[in-house]
Amino acid sequence: MTELLTASDDAPALTALDDGTGPSVLVVHPGGGDATAWDGVVRLLADDFRVVRINRRIYAPGADPALPHSMAVEAADILRVARLLEPPVLLVGHSSGAVAALEAALLDPSAVAGLVLYEPPLPTRELIAGEAAVRARAALDAGDRVEALRIHLRDIVRMPVDTVEALLADDGVRGALVAHVTAQIADDEAIDALGTGTDRFAGLAVPTTLIEGDLSPAHLRERLHDLAATLPDVRTVTFAGQGHIAHLTAPGLLADTVRAAAGRVLDVHRPG
Repeated sequence: MTELLTASDDAPALTALDDGTGPSVLVVHPGGGDATAWDGVVRLLADDFRVVRINRRIYAPGADPALPHSMAVEAADILRVARLLEPPVLLVGHSSGAVAALEAALLDPSAVAGLVLYEPPLPTRELIAGEAAVRARAALDAGDRVEALRIHLRDIVRMPVDTVEALLADDGVRGALVAHVTAQIADDEAIDALGTGTDRFAGLAVPTTLIEGDLSPAHLRERLHDLAATLPDVRTVTFAGQGHIAHLTAPGLLADTVRAAAGRVLDVHRPG
């Protein structure tokens, strides 16, 4: 694994993890962690693909997530990295990273040959966080990062209360999640700032694979199906027995789905 660096005069330097050789796959990791979250999936792809994982600036070590954050900034960052890669590029996003990937494709559809989006929490019919984001921000301002995390998991992600409390009772898990909670709340707020609705994606003809888990929170699946009903070239894949973290619980299944989507894109772009 090497590190890819992109710099410009008018934007901060960006880094990305760079593995393997072959056709280009660019991965945008989910919130609550960093690019290494997809290590298990990448290990299964790197023999056949060049897999580049952008380090999202809001989650980078030493980042100041109190700074204004927007999906427009994330989309521009993704395009900067995508333009360093040999086309065609398959753009893969997970959770809030999938929202950012979708915004990048909307900003410049020519930069990506295909999309794989794993449960993007889009505000289709209602905001993703809404008033819960206000309560989470208040908890952060009061210095209670654990309560902000509880609100995010329970009221925004909508995980079962028992599951949330079990996670928070585990010192290691709680510490890892709390370390990113300020960035996570800023991420929630940036998604809500997009506003509700999917009409603006109706002309996005990039071939897209949408992934859902049949055990995922119902609102994530509803949002995904709203997007599927809007996009003109879309396939939906449902992972049986999986939820929102198949990159950890079923990396082989996720890698196979990315591989299939890459094959679809390469078929489209094969000469002759």
